[in-house]
Amino acid sequence: MGSFSIWHWLIVLVIVMLVFGTKKLRNIGQDLGGAVKGFKEGMKEANEPAKTPEQPQQVSGQTIDVEVKEKTKS
Repeated sequence: MGSFSIWHWLIVLVIVMLVFGTKKLRNIGQDLGGAVKGFKEGMKEANEPAKTPEQPQQVSGQTIDVEVKEKTKS
């Protein structure tokens, strides 16, 4: 019992196409390709250094005067 030849694989492929149909196989291929693409993008994002959010600039030496008003119900 050795490895399968090309004819065995072609017969299996024909049987699978008859059972599932070419449209369903194409949809499965597209879904699988999308999953692989998403996985690759996720791996790229994981390898990139984390971006730190920018801190707002602080101005020192200045006083900001504000007035507080109460909210009125309307």
